[in-house]
Amino acid sequence: MHPSTSPDESADRSGDEKYRPIAEYGVVGNLETVALIGRDGSVDWCCFPHVESPSLFARLLDTERGGHFGVTPARPFEASQRYLDRTNVLQTRFETASGRATVTDFMPVPRAAGGAGDAHRALYRKVECEDGPVELNVRFEPRFDYAQTAPTVERSSHGVVARGDDESAFLTSSVEFDVDEGSDDDASPTMGKDGAGAALTLAAGETRWLVLGYDRELPDRPAEHRRTLDDVVEYWQDWAHECPDDGTCPIGGPHHDLAVRSALALKLLIHADTGAICAASTTSLPEEIGGVRNWDYRYNWIRDSAFTVQALAELGHVEEAKDYFELCLSHCSSGPPAEIQPVYGLHGHDDLPERTLDHLSGYRDSAPVRVGNAAHEQRQLDVYGELIVGVHETTRYGAEITDRAWAAIRDIVDYVCGAWEQPDVGIWEIRDDPQHFVYSKVMCWAAIDRALRLADETDYEGPVERWRDVRREIEETVLDRGYSDELDSFVRSFEADEQLDAATLRIPMVGFLPPDDKRVQGTIDAVSDRLTTDDGLVDRFEGDDGLPGEEGAFVVCSFWLVNALALAGRDDEARDLFEDVCEFVSPLGLLSEEIDRETGELLGNFPQAFSQIGLINGALALEDAAASQSGDQDG
Repeated sequence: MHPSTSPDESADRSGDEKYRPIAEYGVVGNLETVALIGRDGSVDWCCFPHVESPSLFARLLDTERGGHFGVTPARPFEASQRYLDRTNVLQTRFETASGRATVTDFMPVPRAAGGAGDAHRALYRKVECEDGPVELNVRFEPRFDYAQTAPTVERSSHGVVARGDDESAFLTSSVEFDVDEGSDDDASPTMGKDGAGAALTLAAGETRWLVLGYDRELPDRPAEHRRTLDDVVEYWQDWAHECPDDGTCPIGGPHHDLAVRSALALKLLIHADTGAICAASTTSLPEEIGGVRNWDYRYNWIRDSAFTVQALAELGHVEEAKDYFELCLSHCSSGPPAEIQPVYGLHGHDDLPERTLDHLSGYRDSAPVRVGNAAHEQRQLDVYGELIVGVHETTRYGAEITDRAWAAIRDIVDYVCGAWEQPDVGIWEIRDDPQHFVYSKVMCWAAIDRALRLADETDYEGPVERWRDVRREIEETVLDRGYSDELDSFVRSFEADEQLDAATLRIPMVGFLPPDDKRVQGTIDAVSDRLTTDDGLVDRFEGDDGLPGEEGAFVVCSFWLVNALALAGRDDEARDLFEDVCEFVSPLGLLSEEIDRETGELLGNFPQAFSQIGLINGALALEDAAASQSGDQDG
C-alpha cells in the first residue's frame, strides 16, 4: 500500500480542516469492535464493548462534543500511515523538524496466541522515537454513550480512569498525565473538557506504551505488551497467509495486495462470537456532505453477509463461510419466512429502532446522526435469494445440509413461490411506496433455482415440480415486463420501465441469463452509458427513492460492472474499469460506501463491507477471465 503524506499537518483542527477526509483514517479491531484512527494519530471513533455499542470516542461525528484519544506531535509535522504486512496492526509515522516517531495501534484478538479472558477489550498504542527528540501531545477525552455522558476523570495507580454511569475506561502508561478540572458549563456537560493530557518528549530509541482498557485496568508492563503485539501480528499473518509460489493463488499480480487488504478489512467486520458481519464499522457518515442520508450500518445485513462469505471463501477463508452458514440457519429457523428481516443486530437482535442523536452535529455538520436502522422493518424480497444463494455457496466448501436446514429452505422457497408477485422496497431500501423491482424478482428466481440445485445434489425431497413451474413463471415475467426493447436493457422496476438499475448487472452472476445473451450485453452497455462516469463511477439507479438530496456513486456497482464485463468476455474493458475505480481506494486500501463524482472523495460509512467485497470479486473475475483466455490460447 502506498502511504499518504501531507506537509505541515497541524496538531489542532480548526476551520474547514477540523474534520479529516474519510480516506485519511485507518482501522484496527479485535473481532468485537473497530477503532478509526486518523493520520494525525487521533482515535476519532470507537465503540465498546461491541461495534454496535454506544461510542466512547465520536469526534468523527462532532469535533467539539464527540471525544477522542490523540497522540500528535506538538510541532508541525508530516504524516503517513501503513499496516504491518498482512495484518490489521496500524502504524502512523510522524516526521518533524527535530526527528521521527511512530505510533503502532492494535487491539488484541481473543483467538490470538496468548489471548485470554476479556483482556482483549483494549486498545494498545506503542509510541517509539526513531530519531529525536520528538515532542508529542497526548490527549485523552472519552465521552461515553455517544457523548451523552461527560465522564469523571481522575488519576489511578497506573495512569488515569474515566468513569461513566455504569462503565469505565482505564488509560495506563508510565507517562505523567494532568487531569482537567472539568467544565463550568453545567447546562452542556458534553461540551466540557473533562479528560487528561500529557506533554511527552522522546529521545531516539525511546518507547512509551499507552494502553486503553475497557472496564479493566491493564498495568504498564512493556515486556507483556511487546508479547501481545507479537501475538496479534502472528494471528493476522496466519489468517491472511502467504500465497504459494506455484501459481495457485486465486488473485495474483498487481491486484493481490488490494484483495488481501480488503479481506483483512472484512475480517474486522465479522463478530468472533456470532459470525455476524456488520455492513460497516460506523454510523451516519453522510452520502452527501451536509445532507440527511446518514444511516447506521453497524448491523448484519443478510445480503452483505452472503456476498462477504463468498468473497472470503474464494480466498480460502472457509471457516467464515461455515460460521455464516450456521448464522443463516438460525435466521431461517427463527420464525415464519415472512418474518425474516433484511437486517439484524450482531447478536441476533431483531429490533433496531431508529433514532437521532440531536446533540451531535454530524460529520462536517451533516445531521442528523442516527443510531438503529428502520430497514429492519422493511420488506425486501431479494433477501431470500441472497440467503439461499449464500447457503448453497457454503456447501461448496464443506457445509452440510441437515434435516433442520432443509426444512427451513423448503419453508422459505414455498413462501417465495407465493410472495414473488408482490411489490417491495428492493435492494436499495427505498423509503417510498413499494414497487415491482426487477432485481427482487430475479433474486426470488435465484432462491428457487438454488433450492432445486440442492434437491438435485442431496437426497432431500420437495415440491420440485411446483418450484420449477414458478421459476419458469418468474423468468417469463421478468423477460416480458422487466426488459425494455427501446432501452435494450433490463430496467429498474415494472413501474419504472424507462429507468435503469445497476443491480440488474448481477443477472448473469446469479445465472438468470448467460453473460453472452444480447439482453445482458445491452444492459451492460446501457449502464455504462447512462449510469457511469468517465472515471468508472457507477450510480445505483435512475429515479427517486423517497429521500431528499443527492448521493455519491455507489462503489460496489462499479465492481459489478467489472464482473459483468469480464463474464461477457470484454476483458480489456473490465480491466481498465477496475484500474480506474482502484484509483479511488484510500492509501491504506480501504473503501467507503460511495465516492463523490466531482471530487473523488470517499462518502458514507467506512470501511464498507459491500465495497471491499466488490473489489475482491472484481479482482477474482479478472483472474478468471485471464485464466480462461490463457486456456483458450493453449487449446
